[in-house]
Amino acid sequence: MKTFHIKQILTICLAGLAVISGIAQAAIQTIKVEVNGMVCAFCAQGIEKKMRSLTQTQDVYVDLKNKVVAVQLKDGQKLSHDTVKDLIKDAGYDVTKIETVGDSAQQIRATTRARK
Repeated sequence: MKTFHIKQILTICLAGLAVISGIAQAAIQTIKVEVNGMVCAFCAQGIEKKMRSLTQTQDVYVDLKNKVVAVQLKDGQKLSHDTVKDLIKDAGYDVTKIETVGDSAQQIRATTRARK
């Protein structure tokens, strides 16, 4: 029978935690959109309200200064880029870039605030 030393046990535990953490992190899906035409807080509030009304939405962050909208989806939910683009265009704004990222809306908020 093989005996494990504390270092080996800790290494195995840390590796397991890293795998579990990676799986949880990979589950986050946020649609990040760059928007032209947002010029005031009322614009940002309107987009945020529209995105929060979607059943797939877990969290929303709108950055007026950097013209970024982040729509974090609930686990297992899907939302097409076309749907998001259409909602933003219907509100009177232009979408210049759209992508799905693995960061949460909170992480995007922290990143954009750090740049200010």
